Amino acid sequence: MAVGSSLPGLYYLLCNHPQDRCSSYHRQRTSALHSPRDTPHTTTDRGKMTNNPIHRVVEEEDENDTITSPTNARFGASPNSASMFSGPFGGGFGGDSSAEAPSASRNVPNPDSYPAQYNFGRRTSVSAESLKPSADSYDNWSPPFHEKTPDQIERLKHAIEGNFLFSHLEDEQSAQILGALVEKPIPAKGIKVISQGDAGDYFYVVEKGSFDVYVNPSGSLQPGPDGMGNQVGNIQAGGSFGELALMYNAPRAATVISAEPGCTVWALDRVTFRRILMESTFARRRMYESFLEEVPLLSTLNPYERSKIADALETRKFAPGEIIINEGDPGHAFYLLESGEADAYIGQPDNKVRHYKKGDYFGELALLNDAPRAASIVAASTVKVGSLGKNAFQRLLGPVEGILRRTKYQGVATGVEEMDPLHIS
Repeated sequence: MAVGSSLPGLYYLLCNHPQDRCSSYHRQRTSALHSPRDTPHTTTDRGKMTNNPIHRVVEEEDENDTITSPTNARFGASPNSASMFSGPFGGGFGGDSSAEAPSASRNVPNPDSYPAQYNFGRRTSVSAESLKPSADSYDNWSPPFHEKTPDQIERLKHAIEGNFLFSHLEDEQSAQILGALVEKPIPAKGIKVISQGDAGDYFYVVEKGSFDVYVNPSGSLQPGPDGMGNQVGNIQAGGSFGELALMYNAPRAATVISAEPGCTVWALDRVTFRRILMESTFARRRMYESFLEEVPLLSTLNPYERSKIADALETRKFAPGEIIINEGDPGHAFYLLESGEADAYIGQPDNKVRHYKKGDYFGELALLNDAPRAASIVAASTVKVGSLGKNAFQRLLGPVEGILRRTKYQGVATGVEEMDPLHIS
């Protein structure tokens, strides 16, 4: 307790005075305590102050000066260091209860404790351009378009549809990307299309010919005949490579060269790819937001809430004659009609009660309860809808009842009787 009480004063001196003031600090305190004015229990022999408890405190501080002074060569080597700095999580700086002085080697990782393929090097940095939707600027950007034959379009479509970057694109996005691909002839054998270690900015689809893939263990292309490393693969017509360049500006992971003369590839750059996705996504969000403004159940949503709902809507497609909602089924989602037309039927297939077109909505009471559907909705043409389930809605905005309390919902237009949604059983 006595030693610990002196630490704040020492810390102040170490931070605000020259390094070797600790011993001077003790001498000043000792001389002051030797004054009869300050030590009422002091004897006339100042060398024998055995009855003064304050003097014993100072003696303990002097004895432990090697512990409390970081400028001393023996700092941290005292056998009492472990107990002095012990805490609720273990003794000493090392976190254990041993009296051994802390050592820097204690923090060195053991290589045997890591997997054999563990990489101790620095991580590779990646970057990408910052883009802004053209709706907020005045560049009036439009995607590039390069003419292609129907056969070429079909081959390119087949080549990219299995790629993870293109598997979830909308039809409009896919069409724009296919139109933006530009033809690149590779006339000779041995031409490097991409080099390992270089910054990547293009994605390639092989239309004709084949390409060999090499990887150098060093991580980059090296000079000399063996600088490309080992061949690890071959890409035939219909294949693709370099897709990571569409996401970020990362170094190429391999070298790809033409394996024969007369090859042809189609190329797509990263900025075009990202702008196509961004522009179409931004336009769809604006469209959904305008549709949501017309839904009475959601009329009190503020712009931020509408944008959250618009981003959460899941696009679904239905063929002509396909049932979107089946009468009597429990309701789990509501729908916004993005394109196409649909009809509502109650009871018999010939009892049509309503026709839906672009911008209309249906099934919104599913956000309130799981009551059976009051009508069947059937696609009259190829239909694209944006759907949102009750659980997803509540995760975003909470229970719908709280939103309804902003204003009263006035019923539905599909024949359901008027009701107070806040008191639906």
